[in-house]
Amino acid sequence: MWGLEYFSFRDLWSPMFMIFMMAIIVLYTFMVGPWKHRFAGSAPVSFSRQLSFVLAIVLLYLTQGGPLSLMGHLMFTFHMTNMALAYILVPPLLIYGIPDWMWRRLFRASFWRWGAFRLIMNPIISLGLFTLLFSFYHMPDNHDWIMTHFTVHRIYYALLFISSVMMWWHVYCPIPEWRRMTHMLTLGYIFMSGLLLTPACAMIIFASGPLFAVYNDPQVWVKAMGYCVSGDPAELLSKFEGPAFFNMMSGKDDQQLGGIVMKLLQEFVNAAALYTVFMQWYRKERSEEKDKDELLKPAAANR
Repeated sequence: MWGLEYFSFRDLWSPMFMIFMMAIIVLYTFMVGPWKHRFAGSAPVSFSRQLSFVLAIVLLYLTQGGPLSLMGHLMFTFHMTNMALAYILVPPLLIYGIPDWMWRRLFRASFWRWGAFRLIMNPIISLGLFTLLFSFYHMPDNHDWIMTHFTVHRIYYALLFISSVMMWWHVYCPIPEWRRMTHMLTLGYIFMSGLLLTPACAMIIFASGPLFAVYNDPQVWVKAMGYCVSGDPAELLSKFEGPAFFNMMSGKDDQQLGGIVMKLLQEFVNAAALYTVFMQWYRKERSEEKDKDELLKPAAANR
């Protein structure tokens, strides 16, 4: 399917990266299980949180080193699917999956309280940084250059992921006293995050023709493929004559579908986030009203 049978197990599954990600899951399992007593204030971690963490790691592996990563070099649609999964869906799953007592341990060092870190963790700066990195990356010339320079590519993807976690931290902050926005502001923040990514998606969806040479120019494509397949990438051209061999759509249609997939997945995740934050706000208000009623009952009884 999609020509994946032409690639080796190593090309498709990146065994070393697979082992690394599996090691992270095993380490997490021990930390929330037999080793949790080593953490101050530790408590049992629910199955849903553990499942959320494992799902986040699996998706991150598939999009950054597994079959979806390779497919993202063959079709722009899969590239944008990877973007949506890795930077829109994985961060909230990861934040939810790590319990508060583990976050406290991770950030207990004093340097995290330095002014520079507090500045970049400002909600507006976090949102702006992710939006800027994402939009800059999807300018055609920038995208093609980053995709064909392996070291820059890895560094840029790492920065994208860190900035996406920073952005989602303000939505699903796991430690109440560290939250920097009210629930009402958080709802506006989620709405704004969707709005700010719209121009980049619109440029991709409504372009009059293919924008990205990586998916349309065989010479640029084979250079990008050299970073994710073993052997001489030039052999790919002699066998397949370019990315069109693996794509069932035209370059323009593939590009438009990719932009649509990205936007739809983002809106779906944002809708779930809006619902979650609104329900948290609702429950908090109800709880405060209930506590207030309980305090008023003795006063009313003494009248």
